[in-house]
Order: sequence, then C-alpha cells, then structure tokens
Amino acid sequence: MINQAIPSNTQGRNAGEAASLPEEFRAALLDHALAPLWDFLKGALPHGRPAGVTRPHRWRYADVRPLLLEAGRLVPVAQAERRVIVLSDPGRGPHAMSATGTLYAGIQLLLPGETAPTHRHSPSAARIVIEGRGGFTIVNGQRCEMERGDIILTPGGQWHDHGHDGEGPVTWLDVLDLPVFTAAESAYAEGGHAGCNAEEPLMTLTSELLRQGLRPPQAWRRENAYPMLRYPWQTARAALERLAAATGQACAELAYVNPETGQDCLPILGFTAMMIGAGQHWQAVPTSASTVFHVVEGSGESRVDDHVFDWSAGDTFSSTTFACVSHRATHGQPAFLIRVDDAPLQKKLGFFQERQLA
Repeated sequence: MINQAIPSNTQGRNAGEAASLPEEFRAALLDHALAPLWDFLKGALPHGRPAGVTRPHRWRYADVRPLLLEAGRLVPVAQAERRVIVLSDPGRGPHAMSATGTLYAGIQLLLPGETAPTHRHSPSAARIVIEGRGGFTIVNGQRCEMERGDIILTPGGQWHDHGHDGEGPVTWLDVLDLPVFTAAESAYAEGGHAGCNAEEPLMTLTSELLRQGLRPPQAWRRENAYPMLRYPWQTARAALERLAAATGQACAELAYVNPETGQDCLPILGFTAMMIGAGQHWQAVPTSASTVFHVVEGSGESRVDDHVFDWSAGDTFSSTTFACVSHRATHGQPAFLIRVDDAPLQKKLGFFQERQLA
C-alpha cells in the first residue's frame, strides 16, 4: 500500500550526527508518539526520483491460470464472494494487496452457472476480460457482456455483480484504486439487498440520446456520471488500426474516455489501448504515474529500467514512477496492450510530470 513506513536516513549521516541525540531524548520522543524528522527527511523526500518500494514484475497468465482453476475447485464462489488471485508486488513482501503503490490488480474466475453476489465498494474498479465467453457484469441494472479484451467499469459506490451463463471458465483482470482508499482509511464495501442493482431508465435513456446528438429537456433528463460502462475491445482494436493507417505510423494509442465529457472514464484510474506494429519498438516517455500493462494480443518484450520481461497474451506486468520503459513486438504480428495508470489522480492533485529522455 502507499502508507509504507519511511526508511530511516541515519545511515547516510556521519557517526557524530547519528550519536548527537542522547538515548534518553529518543526514548522520550517514543514515549510521546513523536519522531525526529531529520532522521527520515531524505527517505520521505528523496532528491530526483521517488524512493518507492514497488518492484517491477511480470505475472505470466500461464502460471496463474492453473492455480486459478485449482482455486475454482477448492473455493466455492459463494464462500469467497470474489474468487481472485492477487498480483502481489514482490517489493512489498508476501501477501501485498497491490501491484504498485496505487494500483491493485488480481485475476478473477467464474465457472459456468456461477454468480458473484451483488455488492458495492468505495474504490472504483475495472475488469479487463482475459478468457472465455458467456460472462457478464451487471452494473446499476445494466448488463455488460464480457468478451476478450473488453473493459467493464464498476465505479465506486455503484452496485454490481457478475455471472456466467456460457461454457468453460471466464477470467478477467481486476484493477482497482484500492491502495489509495486504504491509505486514506476510506476502503469499505456493502453487501447487496433485494432490488438494489436496478437500472434507472431515465438516466440510461439520457445517455443514449446524448450519444445520438439529442438532449431531452432538463426536467426530463437524469445526469449520468458514467454513461459508458462497457468498452468493447474490438471497437478499440479497429480504431487503433485506423489511426495507425491514417497517420502512417506502426504504433498507436488511444485513451478510454467518458464519451459525454471527453475526460478520463474513472476519477483515479486511466486506461489506454496500445498497438505496437510487428517487429516495432516503442520508447515511452518517463512519467510520474505508476502503471500496470496487460497484454491482450500478440507477444513481445518490454524493458522497465533494468528489468526485461518477455510477454504474450494474458500476461500482466508493472512499472514504477519515472521508469524508463520500452516495448518491442515480435516479428510477424502486431501486439496490443492496455495500459492502466494513476495519471488522472496525479493530474487532479497537480503533480503529474513527464520527463524528456536523455
């Protein structure tokens, strides 16, 4: 989580400075729940680049899938509420409930005929479908079919549940801003009750009409903060190819946005569809955002500072703030990825940065 203990700075000072405080004084500070800032200042505010604990990592879907299926045999979904294997940042030690300082990620499984019960929670979530057909998510009464690569939003405070009326397993990557809410001591959930996950017809109709260029009178419309809950992958994929062709480029990217406002589709999390042409190299601009990448199609290799990850469809890997990140697709076919980051949060707080490569 982002509320990590700040490392001590005393090792970076000379012995005279480290010994300058009497033990009785330090003990008195501890007795009153106090701490000397000068011991920790450089750890809290290092120069040049944040001293985070996140360690870039790749989670292979081929490794996670058999364990997830075994979990499906061992753990009934009614008992688990959400049958998820968390992608745990190794930099935070065993059982870490986040992939980066601000991003939680986990892979969820539903088997045919199963339903994950209705609930809602303060963090926002998105589901990126990895495998299977017949899965669906219902958000505020609106049924969203789940096809490979689709992004399904379940914004904070919105009732939702999941079901599966097809064949074979359905899996998806959950990404939440849970660590932010945990750090703010504001993370909680509520169980559903009869009739809670119901559609508001006037709100749905208002959004449909606005997308058609029609606006009902003020008295007859209901504003919708999240007018689009399902972002089909096939639409994004085709748009990437059209953009690449129109610009004459081998690589392209498109941000997922609220279609009525053009703003990010969630308040804290940002989503971007990426296409890397066959055999092509993509050098990213270092930013202050922490990031999770999910591979929808293709294969390739990415470098995150000194870490090199080869990847294929279904894999997920993480990146730290201001990391030097590059990607290369293998020859023969393009690769398609979805990037998830906390840039919307950082922009709202006024500290998002991009840095030019040397």
